[in-house]
Amino acid sequence: MTARKIALLGAESTGKTQLSQDLATALGAQGLRVNVVAEVLREWCTREGRTPRPEEQLPIAREQERRVDTAAAGADLVIADTTSLMVAIYSAMLFEDGTLYRFALERQRTYDLTLVMGLDLPWVPDGLQRDGPHVRDPVDALVRAGLQRAGVPYQVVYGTGDARLAGALSAVHRAGLAAPTVPAVPAMDGGRSWAWVCDKCSDPECEHRLFGRLIARKN
Repeated sequence: MTARKIALLGAESTGKTQLSQDLATALGAQGLRVNVVAEVLREWCTREGRTPRPEEQLPIAREQERRVDTAAAGADLVIADTTSLMVAIYSAMLFEDGTLYRFALERQRTYDLTLVMGLDLPWVPDGLQRDGPHVRDPVDALVRAGLQRAGVPYQVVYGTGDARLAGALSAVHRAGLAAPTVPAVPAMDGGRSWAWVCDKCSDPECEHRLFGRLIARKN
């Protein structure tokens, strides 16, 4: 049986790594064999002590997908902390080089579920790869535009901790990739639990307004 693949996409400091780990733990508890593939670009920057040059972008994108394919051997599910699409987006932003998009979008179509991280988490610097909170909105817009252009359906997850995990697990269940097991979600609004997944909305401003109203009510 071929492993099913889940892609986590999003701008910097939006919780992809933490959610990949939380999802692996929750889905592994169901008896599924889950492999997580970390972000190759981050590994590369840490090893080299710099960001990659234009000609180094495509090898990084290919290596990201090669590791996903390798991880699929002997697994039921593969969770990609990110995919080659994020490499293509950053390459286009930094170097005005859109040549990686064709490869990246073709690969993105092979994933069984694409989850896009909402922008509700605080931005945290890491000293090397992250450019600043002002970059998150344009990157988020490019992620959605690329997915829409390629006809790749996606779902957006918001919330922190168990709330974000619950939203992601709900999406995984609806995609038929796992049983409907949802963890307890902390109360955020008058004692009512909250987890949000957007199936159709492609307007981040709409989501930002919704999240802002919920936080205002909480406070």
